[in-house]
Amino acid sequence: MKIYTKTGDKGTTALFGGTRVPKHHIRIDSYGTVDELNSHIGLIRDQDINVHYKDILINIQDKLFTVGAILATDPEKATLKNGKERLNIPKISDDDIALLEQEMDRMNEELPPMTHFVLPGGHQTVSFCHIARCVCRRAERLASALNDLEPFQPESLVYLNRLSDYLFVLARKLTYDLQAEEVKWIPKKES
Repeated sequence: MKIYTKTGDKGTTALFGGTRVPKHHIRIDSYGTVDELNSHIGLIRDQDINVHYKDILINIQDKLFTVGAILATDPEKATLKNGKERLNIPKISDDDIALLEQEMDRMNEELPPMTHFVLPGGHQTVSFCHIARCVCRRAERLASALNDLEPFQPESLVYLNRLSDYLFVLARKLTYDLQAEEVKWIPKKES
């Protein structure tokens, strides 16, 4: 199979289902940002971290492919007129969201309470988590804008929201595990 097809040479691309749209369409920006996020998650997974985190991150990467497929689908082509699914697209489940919540709760049990905002950084692995968190928030903003125009499965938006929270807690937990310094943001008072 050739990677290049030349069908996008004029600035359009095909959605799942065949509809062609401009490459700058918000739908393309949405799932492209989810793909970017997935790459950042892979970078975190490639670090020297606990195997449990790596397993969770692989699960997250799988779910991000699901979110990407949902975002890459023309809603008019996804279902038949009788409401049945035309395309076999997986869905994000409540269990997928609950897993992120359970993981955050488990990590938070081992962390000191957060009393201030935290400056990103302290260790390269922690910084990768913060970058992924920011990309996740951008993906969520784009997906939210798309959802206003063309609604899609609501659990996908919830998943992105919860994932950014998970990445923040993971950054704190890795700071703790790696014995890095967590720098609190304390606003400077004007004199």
